[in-house]
Amino acid sequence: MLGFLSVLAIFASVTIVSFGILPRERIAALSQPSMAGVLAEVVGPWGAAFVGISLIVAVLGAYLSWTLMAAEVLLVAARDGDLPPIFARTNAHDVPVGALTMSTLLVQVLLLVVLLSADAFDVALSLTSAFALIPYVLTAGYGLRVAIADVRAEGARRAAGLGALVVAICATGYTLFLLAAAGGQYLLLAMLVLVPGTALFVVARRRREHRVFAPAEWVVFALAVAAAIAAVVLLSDGAISL
Repeated sequence: MLGFLSVLAIFASVTIVSFGILPRERIAALSQPSMAGVLAEVVGPWGAAFVGISLIVAVLGAYLSWTLMAAEVLLVAARDGDLPPIFARTNAHDVPVGALTMSTLLVQVLLLVVLLSADAFDVALSLTSAFALIPYVLTAGYGLRVAIADVRAEGARRAAGLGALVVAICATGYTLFLLAAAGGQYLLLAMLVLVPGTALFVVARRRREHRVFAPAEWVVFALAVAAAIAAVVLLSDGAISL
């Protein structure tokens, strides 16, 4: 929380101070990164160069961090038996070769999709929003399920469950609203990635002779497969486009 509040204070301060340096019309006309133009107004041309160099360092750092994080997710899932063991394979330097290769290939596919789209930024934003909102909805739904079980219990657990139930209902309703607002087109496109990923999970679970899904989960997976097929058909017919 302290880190979040610190970053929030910096962002708010930068925004407020900018309006004290330049009028709104000039700020709106600045090229990106706009902070370079604001700082150049205060300290001179070197301020714009400083912001540009800092932005490059920040982007490279974020790229490295997200690359490592994406590979780590696949590596941990493979070691837990939720993905095929090829993603748990490492080389002599303990680099997860399989996980890193798969995550890099997926990023290249996404970059190709964005490159071929009419509005790259909006497509990337909408696609990533759809990817992020699906686990949010499922997590909130699971919280609702747990809260309902607590309410049905006895004693102190029931009293605590009433408050949790209110929070879970609000969270589930809000995430469902966000998912609907993201647009059905991008939800269908997200299924083109999520369904093959789930298929890898199925293969890994069957390999270890573990139960794959509960009956209700099979229904959800069937709906996801149907959505992925619909996305392929609509893309081929031109009914939806990027």
